[in-house]
Amino acid sequence: MKPLVGQALAPYVLISPFIVLFLVFGLFPIGFSFFLMFQMWDPVQGLGSMKFVGLDNLIFALEDPLVWTSLGNTLWLALASGLPQHVVAIPLAYLINERLGRWRNPAMGAYFLPYITSTVAIAMMFSSMFSTDFGIVNAALDGLAQWPIFQSVLPATHIDWMGSPETIKPVISFVVFWRYLGFNVILYVAAMQSIPRELYEAARMDGARNWQQFFFITLPQLKPMMFFGVTLTVIGGLQLFEEPFILTGGKGGAEYSAMTTAMYMYRTAFEFNDFGLASAISWLLFLVIMVLTLATNWLFKGRQG
Repeated sequence: MKPLVGQALAPYVLISPFIVLFLVFGLFPIGFSFFLMFQMWDPVQGLGSMKFVGLDNLIFALEDPLVWTSLGNTLWLALASGLPQHVVAIPLAYLINERLGRWRNPAMGAYFLPYITSTVAIAMMFSSMFSTDFGIVNAALDGLAQWPIFQSVLPATHIDWMGSPETIKPVISFVVFWRYLGFNVILYVAAMQSIPRELYEAARMDGARNWQQFFFITLPQLKPMMFFGVTLTVIGGLQLFEEPFILTGGKGGAEYSAMTTAMYMYRTAFEFNDFGLASAISWLLFLVIMVLTLATNWLFKGRQG
């Protein structure tokens, strides 16, 4: 018996909300951004003001020193905040999974809390902590400076953490590290719970110590999750926007030392009203993310091989 026309169309009707939303808010913006890359357009003047300029936007972006400065800042922040996340999260997840017992879930929730906290609240908290005159960090350094052993290494005056090009990037890297550490801890704890306990029992019967179980059982079994977590960190680090934008007031800090590529793209579009150049920068950033993601994939496949 052949299905009725309505029955045959029912599956497509049910999935149509997703398709419509994807086309409107997913595929169309990507295609429109690619189209804008070859246009000069000030949105204030309407769609009729578009002017085809070919590769001029790409050429200008490649010759713009701020694009390269922002890309260098982005790579610096991504590396400085991303690599420590996994170096710390893996042993921390091992301790939580193996040693905390019934306190495992509360500990995981505590570490995950910064990830779901508002970025604005986080930025306000760390701005207060690193304030030049009244911040708790400088107050702690003042306290340490009273000890003779620290007097020769600590500065005599308060550090301008948010206003100095030498210190603002480490501060932002620390904030990003603190916020996303818990997310990676959750990933690695979940992966460790899927490792068969028989492997550890056999290793203990053979006399393996805890550190040997960690290096020869836990780490090899974590490689798929490490690949997933590092890939997310690479993509997220290269798209870094919220933390440096709020901490620097959207200006990128002194001498643009904390201006990321996503921030410069945002300012180009919404402050300078040059959506064509902003689209060109976005596609250059996409190429960088694609190359580094493929490099990460090659690195982990090579390690597994």
